[in-house]
Amino acid sequence: MSLSVFLMLLMLVSTFTSLVTEAVKKCFQERGKTYYANTLAGYISAGLSIAVGAAYIILTGAAINAQMAVYLTALVFMSWLAAMVGYDKVIQAISQFKTGKEKEKNE
Repeated sequence: MSLSVFLMLLMLVSTFTSLVTEAVKKCFQERGKTYYANTLAGYISAGLSIAVGAAYIILTGAAINAQMAVYLTALVFMSWLAAMVGYDKVIQAISQFKTGKEKEKNE
């Protein structure tokens, strides 16, 4: 898995997290059940990222190795973080890390 594929999966999970969260919130409201919006979004994002990661592994036939485990763990964490603070903030932080890494290589 490359960084571009990781970012695409993160964007996919973040998009679907907001859609699924809104649908679940409407179901809870119709039934009169109470919920915590951030907790709900966090659980949904973690579940979706696990499902998307499993689908990626199955569809591409990728081997589960240490690098893939790091990518999948990061996908779960970053999708949870994006659900809490917003996708644009997470992408901004990733681009700052990437820019800093490129500067170190050039020095």
